[in-house]
Amino acid sequence: MPSPRHLAVATRRSQLSDTVLLERSGAVATVTLNRPEALNACTVELKVALLDALTRVGDDPAVRAVVITGAGRGFCVGQDLREHADLLAAGTESTTVRDHFNPIVLAITTMPKPVVAAINGVAAGAGASFAFGCDFRLVADTATIRPAFAAVALAPDTGGSWTLQRLVGYGRATALLMLGESISAEHALEMGLVNAVVPEGQLLAAAAELAERLAQGPTLAFAAIKQALAAGAAGPLTDALELEERLQRDLGRTADHFNATTAFLSKQVPRFEGR
Repeated sequence: MPSPRHLAVATRRSQLSDTVLLERSGAVATVTLNRPEALNACTVELKVALLDALTRVGDDPAVRAVVITGAGRGFCVGQDLREHADLLAAGTESTTVRDHFNPIVLAITTMPKPVVAAINGVAAGAGASFAFGCDFRLVADTATIRPAFAAVALAPDTGGSWTLQRLVGYGRATALLMLGESISAEHALEMGLVNAVVPEGQLLAAAAELAERLAQGPTLAFAAIKQALAAGAAGPLTDALELEERLQRDLGRTADHFNATTAFLSKQVPRFEGR
């Protein structure tokens, strides 16, 4: 169950389509994939609605942290293969990676606020890649993760080739992608793929608690951390040093930094406002 503090905050819900729900509680937004009967497999409608939801919460200054989860027994099993099979049967080339999956994962990874994946059930294919792109991953003890691309004779997409090896290393990423085996929650924790394993009934409360903690933090600094880590993972040290200097210079001019420094010297708890 959500914490008492979480319950005390007014909650606003909106439905972007039948397939994606958006809820805001205080400074935390929760995006829920809502095709439980299909384990939240991604149709075009769901992908369009998901990108819309992520864009909205990314642009909303009142939202300071985001949770992504799934309805029912699944987090997300990736592309809806029934819809995909219809395209193949019609001889139509799919452009969904370029048109949908790439923009979605870019919206997650470049969002200037923390994103928490609450993996409530199976996360497979592009659904697993959604989770890999988040800043934090909490997983229910009954859930599994499966980078299942090779099982349908495909390469990884939705950023999986970039994010997975940065989480677990090149060797493990190769094995996970080529063998496509299901990863238990505990095994995912052991290899560093997730941050914590939570009892199934406590997952959403734990995700909300983490998101609320992040929402109270220095969100401008969090955005800079995301930017620095993404650039540092792909570039030389000299570029990383140059970016770090620029980010520190910019953050040093913020009210958050001034207030935190003043609070430290006066032995007070700082209050961050994102400016």
